[in-house]
Amino acid sequence: MPAIKTRDGTSLYFKDWGIGRPVILIHGWPLNADSWDPISYALSQAGHRVIAYDRRGFGRSDQPAAGYDYNTFSDDLADLMSRCNIEGNIALVGFSMGGGEVARYMSRYAGKNIRSVALISSVVPFMLRTPNNPNGVEQSTFDGMAEAIIEDRPRFMRAFLKEFFGVGFLSSPVSDDMLEASWQMCMQAGLLPTLRAAKAFSTTDFRPDLAAINVPTLIVHGSSDTTVPIDATGRAAAKDIAGAGLVEYEGSPHGIFATDTQRLISDLTEWLDR
Repeated sequence: MPAIKTRDGTSLYFKDWGIGRPVILIHGWPLNADSWDPISYALSQAGHRVIAYDRRGFGRSDQPAAGYDYNTFSDDLADLMSRCNIEGNIALVGFSMGGGEVARYMSRYAGKNIRSVALISSVVPFMLRTPNNPNGVEQSTFDGMAEAIIEDRPRFMRAFLKEFFGVGFLSSPVSDDMLEASWQMCMQAGLLPTLRAAKAFSTTDFRPDLAAINVPTLIVHGSSDTTVPIDATGRAAAKDIAGAGLVEYEGSPHGIFATDTQRLISDLTEWLDR
């Protein structure tokens, strides 16, 4: 099983497909690299070297007791680049909490080797509602999530994924099989990493990191995303990142990698070829 060791000895599983300009895909909570597979395949067939990895604590990576903060996550990303001998002209693509790794890497490592970035349904710049972030999500919402996860994680994840993919009484943008496969990914993560990572993405303020994002930036977000509301994230990021381009998927939910797969592949391919 392909894996690299980070500086603190944590093993990270990764996939490395294709030849060409490197594209690193960073998955969302509480999934793993498999969630990117259709997009990884399409981009690799379009002439890119595509690397997708399981964040520490998730999927097939180690589940250490510590390191579930964005400084460590960005260090893990830097170690992955180094161990895979990726240098220069890299495109970073972060989905949901993965957008936080993108932002923190750009500031912590001064954007080393990064040519462009994409934030997909991303938590950047700040999820939590505070007096100076009125469009954010109330702390009580995240507290309730943590309580429900501790009480019955399998049940919580099944309900969470329906909102994640915009499944309602009258319509379902994804199949029952997709819901089941995604649930299986969620359950591969450890309970401790699931809780600690949720705290990290819900409370980390990435606004100080945005000035370091000084490369061409694509932002894609569903206008009906109730998991990561667009006003506090996608639209705010587009205003605060110089030169960023925002593409809104009208009526789409959070998990657009599955609900709008072909459109997202097309947008990413065009962006990478630009």
